[in-house]
This record gives sequence, structure tokens and C-alpha cells, in this order.
Amino acid sequence: MDKLVIKSPAFEANQKIPKKYTCEGDGINPPLTIEGIPNQTKSLALIFDDPDAVNGVFNHWIMWNIPASTAKIEENSASGIEGVNSGHRKGYYPPCPPSGSHRYIFKIYALNQTINLPESTKKPALQKAIHDHILAEGELVGIYR
Repeated sequence: MDKLVIKSPAFEANQKIPKKYTCEGDGINPPLTIEGIPNQTKSLALIFDDPDAVNGVFNHWIMWNIPASTAKIEENSASGIEGVNSGHRKGYYPPCPPSGSHRYIFKIYALNQTINLPESTKKPALQKAIHDHILAEGELVGIYR
């Protein structure tokens, strides 16, 4: 499987996510750049999780049908259809660990098709829908607190 490169001009991999993008700041999504998208890609999907959450993985953001031509997801914006996160809200849920430092993982997927799902979709349904259609993937880890 091919590798995608996902980065943020706001923070380096495995480094602290700036407060602006958390519940202690503006609570908006950081800018993200995507490189290495295969030519046969029809769409991209994004899953943003906290694997260190007390009650298991907390999903902060899912998005799909991001155009294959997308090289950057701008700060405080969505480039595709946003689903429902673990906070039962549509869109980006900012990092807000109750205690200690948590890892936050942005995963990007290049897909060989667009995905037909309602905006009420949650992470398990998105994962199931994209499972057999992934051409390439990549991840970016940020730390908060």
C-alpha cells in the first residue's frame, strides 16, 4: 500500500498541538497538508482520534468525499462531508484531555471511489465503507497537554 504524507504547518509530528486548536483556545481544526496522493484516487477520507482517552478511543473528527485534488485542508474549514464525532456533534471536536498528555492522530486515506454516507455517520460506519477502497494512507500524531 502506498503512503500518504500528512503534515501541519501549525506543529511538527509528535510535537505539541498549539492551544489555538484545542478546547483551551479557539477550538478550530489545524491546517493540514497532504502529499503523495495516487493518480487513481477518487476521494480522500480523514479520521482524527485520541487513542489515550479514558473510556477507549475518542473520535474527534471524521470527514469523507474530500476531493482527490486536495493538497491542503485549511484551518477552521472542512473540505468534505463531516460526520458525527464521539462528542455526538458534527464536525471537529477539539482536543481536551481531562488529565495528562494524550496523543491525537490524524489519519488520511486515499480512496478509489467516493463514499455514499449520510452526515449522521459515525466512525465505525465510515471505516466499514472505506475498508476495501483504500489506495494509500498516512498519519500525523500531535500531543496535547
